Amino acid sequence: MAITKEKKRDIVATLESALSKATSAVFVRFHKLSVTDTAAMRRALKREGVGYYVAKKTLLRRALDARGYKGQVPNLPGEVALAWNLPAQAGEGDSTAVPRGIYEYVKKHKDALTILGGIFDNAFADAVRMTAIAMIPPLPVLRGMFVNVINAPVQGLVIALDQIAKNKK
Repeated sequence: MAITKEKKRDIVATLESALSKATSAVFVRFHKLSVTDTAAMRRALKREGVGYYVAKKTLLRRALDARGYKGQVPNLPGEVALAWNLPAQAGEGDSTAVPRGIYEYVKKHKDALTILGGIFDNAFADAVRMTAIAMIPPLPVLRGMFVNVINAPVQGLVIALDQIAKNKK
């Protein structure tokens, strides 16, 4: 059944609104993904603050052209969905959450889901770059790693001083 022009305008407006507020987005190819798996993925992504929307590629391209991102839109073969994140508060939000969330499901459903590319830092990115971004640990983990790096020299000094104190006894 054909989509009316009014419905197409509504879909493009929805996509433009989502992209205007998003800090990053991922183009996802889904093929033969069951309805149960799709629903579970949508619920899990929604809990993480990630939207997921399936639209015709021509309507998606219209919304992308209206936003004016840098670079060229990646090749989008097959059935395509858009996943995007919304910052929790102004200026906050993990830009890597969307690629990381989608990547977890790509690993679970290798034959059904594929990352085709995305939008990061107001520019289009290919599948390789979006996959690399997906492998960046979450912000709390990065902060913990940074604290460990700062703590390592101090911890080494304390251990050395403790050994010196034991040797003097």
